[in-house]
Amino acid sequence: MSWLVLLGLSLFVFFIFVVLFRKFVGYMKKEQNLVIESFHDALIDKDNPVGLNKDELDKLKQQQEEAQRHLRDVISRIPVIQKDGRFQIDEEAIRQRRAAALSNGSAETATNDSV
Repeated sequence: MSWLVLLGLSLFVFFIFVVLFRKFVGYMKKEQNLVIESFHDALIDKDNPVGLNKDELDKLKQQQEEAQRHLRDVISRIPVIQKDGRFQIDEEAIRQRRAAALSNGSAETATNDSV
């Protein structure tokens, strides 16, 4: 027998098994009232990789937005200057803040502003 005959025979047997498997799966779905999800439904959503429900996802997004706002606010309070093409902390502005806080009598504010 040539290899073409063997290839044709093996493809024929393969397709017979595929047809029988499909019939078996259809029968089992009907018997057990199964619904097989499509692969598209099982894909991970880039906005919701954990699979949270809508309320939990909205709550998490709101918390993250609040944290980002707070972080931007904290970062904006740090005095920076651009020196040699890089941003660096402005130590002179920090000293002036400390001196102003100490002259106002608020030592607690002076220690909290230190970076």
